[in-house]
Amino acid sequence: MVEEIKQKCNGLELQNEDVYMATTFGDFIQMVVKKSRGEDEEELVIDYATLHVNNMTVKMPYQCFINGQFVDADNGKTYNTINPTDGSVISKVSYCSVADVDKAVAAAKDAFENGEWGKMNARDRGRILYRLADLMEEHQEELATIESLDSGAVYTLALKTHIGMSVQTFRYFAGWCDKIQGSTIPINQARPNRNLTFTKKEPLGVCAIVIPWNYPLMMLAWKSAACLAAGNTLVLKPAQVTPLSALKFAELAVKAGLPKGVINILPGSGGLVGQRLSEHPDIRKLGFTGSTPIGKQIMKSCAVSNLKKVSLELGGKSPLIIFNDCDLDKAVRMGMGAVYFNKGENCIAAGRLFVEESIHDEFLKRVVDEIKKMKIGDPLDRSTDHGPQNHKAHLDKLLEYCEIGVKEGATLVYGAKQVPRPGYFMEPTVFTDVEDHMYLAKEESFGPIMVISKFKDGEIDGVLQRANSTNMD
Repeated sequence: MVEEIKQKCNGLELQNEDVYMATTFGDFIQMVVKKSRGEDEEELVIDYATLHVNNMTVKMPYQCFINGQFVDADNGKTYNTINPTDGSVISKVSYCSVADVDKAVAAAKDAFENGEWGKMNARDRGRILYRLADLMEEHQEELATIESLDSGAVYTLALKTHIGMSVQTFRYFAGWCDKIQGSTIPINQARPNRNLTFTKKEPLGVCAIVIPWNYPLMMLAWKSAACLAAGNTLVLKPAQVTPLSALKFAELAVKAGLPKGVINILPGSGGLVGQRLSEHPDIRKLGFTGSTPIGKQIMKSCAVSNLKKVSLELGGKSPLIIFNDCDLDKAVRMGMGAVYFNKGENCIAAGRLFVEESIHDEFLKRVVDEIKKMKIGDPLDRSTDHGPQNHKAHLDKLLEYCEIGVKEGATLVYGAKQVPRPGYFMEPTVFTDVEDHMYLAKEESFGPIMVISKFKDGEIDGVLQRANSTNMD
């Protein structure tokens, strides 16, 4: 029947899904009429920054994305996004202002209240998100290359984790679109009344998303996929130092069929764009991943403005305890992975290692031996184990962190220096003899710094108490 319908619509290029995925016959007729009149969506005009790198041509949008179009910032300002591998400029990027936030929020609100997204049924919404996941997978090598260029992530990791998990996330939430259901609630029936009580789940409206720089696309996916699946519209601010994969995502979202205004991407500073998002009265919820001090500020602004809902993922100082009856080779692998994964720029990194005294020296020796085998270099090189830190200010902060550790009396075993080459490379670092009151034991480094504290053999209760003695719950 599908092929027969396509033949009857002679002269129109119809895909199978145009026929069998039309929600109603009326929707199908509207689609046929639009195609026959040539009323396809307006063409997306994109100015690209183009690079030939990693054996491919990478095309990166660099303007802000508002109401379905790539446009310059309202003030015309731009800034440079930097390649941490060598410190070179990748591209100029629009530097958005408060005026751009207001435009984007207005577009998102209109798309929610008056646009087709708000009227679309859940199955069609899921269909678009599935298509978006497919497009991300088709462009996975380009997206992974952009992540490596912009954030310093090792390409093999970016391909598998940064991009791979982003695709999986969108597929997962696409499947949830038509499964978000309310419930009926049993109540005591008091004659002569006959009451029915039920709940119906509805989207909130315009949501704001502020994401960090360590996993640019994955953080975008984790927050925006659920937001879109529930029927909301969104305004997203990528980290100022890693905007490019979010802007590429916007291009793919348009190709997937997301209506204009549903997503809006605003590169710029947290002090301007992020602050305005947190206090904007038309935003109903804000999701933020970043530092604890900024999270406190955002929560305050959300409360004072319009009591908008807020979700925060902030700092961490996770413990890893290694006992003397462990498989030591496995413990070394696990410990190094927990600290040095993604150059230590990882919110669930092991910020404190507690090693039982009788195996401490051997554990330390094996860790240093393995560090010396790690290849530090260009993240696009498939043999690289350890890429550059995300940006210069972060590298400087890590070096200062190490200086504080030395001044407070911790033993520096290895590293704590910038690698003598272009870019923002730091040696994987190991400290031991770290006491619980020291700065290194209390503060998150967010870098490739292993912080080791010893505990006496058999003191299980004591080390558990130390591991849980943190203000990062």
